[in-house]
Amino acid sequence: MRETPDELHRLQALLDTSLSRSTAHLRSIVNDERTLTAEQLTRVLTGMCTLALSTVTAKGEPRISGADGHFLHGMWHFGTARTAAKARHLAARPAASAAHMRGEELGVFTHGTVEVLNPHDDEPAADWPELLAYFQDFYGRDAFDWDNDIVYYRLRPHWMTVFAADPAALGLG
Repeated sequence: MRETPDELHRLQALLDTSLSRSTAHLRSIVNDERTLTAEQLTRVLTGMCTLALSTVTAKGEPRISGADGHFLHGMWHFGTARTAAKARHLAARPAASAAHMRGEELGVFTHGTVEVLNPHDDEPAADWPELLAYFQDFYGRDAFDWDNDIVYYRLRPHWMTVFAADPAALGLG
């Protein structure tokens, strides 16, 4: 867990607000007994979590692809090749949705806007050195040409909800 108390507070407020603005149907599925708190979520989402990432083409068509997601500081972070279709989509249209699902036990659904952490022709995000160290520790320093081949994003969420069929089964007692 890398979240500060302030980040946990913001994440909890986002989870609460998102659910309160959701449809009655969603609230009938995701309720107090079948969700996680921000603190619980950060304990469950460790390491690499496979994301189904949705972007939009120039024609307005949805596209979904996989991405290695890392939940850090209360937000999803993911990378892709600078030449990937999703990188072109996100450069032109930074709105994205991501879903992380573990069978029927856990679902984390997020809508938001991406920001580039390591732009090729501009200054990196202020926290990029810390994040780069994390990614290099995870994947290996020699896994990629970190400056040229890979672009990393942070998905700044404006909506997020969590379904947990049985929080105790996730080791959260």
